[in-house]
Amino acid sequence: MTETAVATATLEVRGLHASVEGKEILKGIDLTVRQGETHALMGPNGSGKSTLANVIMGRPGFQVTAGEVLFKGEDILGLTTDQRARRGLFLAMQYPVEVPGVSVVNFLRTAYQSIKGEGVSALAFRKHMKEKMNMLAIEDAMVSRYVNQGFSGGEKKRNEILQLAVLEPEIAILDETDSGLDIDSLKLVATGVAQLVGPNLGVLLVTHYQRILNYITPDFVHVMINGRIVKSGGEELAAELEKKGYEELRKELGIEENGGDAA
Repeated sequence: MTETAVATATLEVRGLHASVEGKEILKGIDLTVRQGETHALMGPNGSGKSTLANVIMGRPGFQVTAGEVLFKGEDILGLTTDQRARRGLFLAMQYPVEVPGVSVVNFLRTAYQSIKGEGVSALAFRKHMKEKMNMLAIEDAMVSRYVNQGFSGGEKKRNEILQLAVLEPEIAILDETDSGLDIDSLKLVATGVAQLVGPNLGVLLVTHYQRILNYITPDFVHVMINGRIVKSGGEELAAELEKKGYEELRKELGIEENGGDAA
C-alpha cells in the first residue's frame, strides 16, 4: 500500500524590494521557508528584519516596489492580512498590542473560527485551547484577562505563542520574540516554541541575538545587513556570529556602513 504524498506549504520571497515613506529598506530579498523547517533570520538593528516580517504579513505602511511573495504557489501581495492568515500564515509581533475589553479566550475563539471557517462549538474550542494551554503550561487565569492588558513582557510573548499553538498555521514568522525578555521569560517562551516546531509548522524566527537559539535549533541561519541577506548557513553560523559580531562579518564581506558594497 502506497502512502499518499502530502503537499508541503512553502513561503517563497523572490527579489523583494520594499520602502517605508519613500526610503528603501529591503533591497532584493530571496528566501524560501518550507513547512517543517526552522529558519533563523539574524542581523543588527535597522537591517530590515522586522520590515520583511511585516511585508510578508501585509501590514499597512510598507510599499513593495519590486519582487513577489508566494505562499503555496500563490502571489499573496494583493491579499489583506486576514486573507494571508486564512491561507496558513501567522505573525507573532515584536510589540504585541493591548485589546481592552476582549478576553484572551474570546479573542482566540473568534480568530480560530475566522481562520478555520468552521462553526466550532464553545465546548470543542475550549477543549482544543485547553490542550494547547497544558502543552505550554499556561494557567487558566491568563486567558480570562483582557488581551495583553497589564501583561508583563514575558506574558505578552507567551500569549503570542498560545495564539500560534491554537491557530495551527503552516508557516509562522516570529518577529523578535526574545526582545525585552529576561532569562527566565526567554526560556519559557523559547521552550514553548520548541514544543510546536515539527513537520506541520515552518518557522521564520527573526532575532537580533543568538541566545534564543540555545533552546530552538534552526535548520538554516540567514544574516541580513542593510536590507539584504548577505550570508546563509546552518546553525554553526549563529555561533560564529555570537563569537565575531556583525561588525566583523560586515568587514569580512566588504560591506560599507552606509549600505553600499565596498570596492
